[in-house]
Amino acid sequence: MNPDKEKILSIIHERCRNTLMETLNIEYTEIGDDYLIAKMPVTPRVHQPDGVLHGGAMVALAESVGSAASYIFLNTEDFFIRGIEISANHLKSIKEGDVFAKATFIHKGKTTQLWEIKITDVEGNLISLSKLTTIALPKSK
Repeated sequence: MNPDKEKILSIIHERCRNTLMETLNIEYTEIGDDYLIAKMPVTPRVHQPDGVLHGGAMVALAESVGSAASYIFLNTEDFFIRGIEISANHLKSIKEGDVFAKATFIHKGKTTQLWEIKITDVEGNLISLSKLTTIALPKSK
């Protein structure tokens, strides 16, 4: 992997210490020119009572990877990035293993951004599909 991309992944991981991302064991694994991928283990810690991956955990993964992608691909020196809307369709259940969330831009505006986040299992089966809208808010100087 490109040393600059490795450095970016390291910075993202450091920013996630003592946060929900660390609680859910979300690991950012790959950066492309217009995407970010994260991995989350499916264990009883993220199950709903009947033993499958909780939809809320998938939404948390989707928002985490989409927001982190906004942080990477937008000007966060001058702007805060905030999620303002997320929708998710859960298509398949999973009991164990890992899931992977890939965030890609649908729209990259100066103020609002729209992300598609596909969550898949290790075999590439689509588990959940989310859309996340983020907003760039100016930092006060």
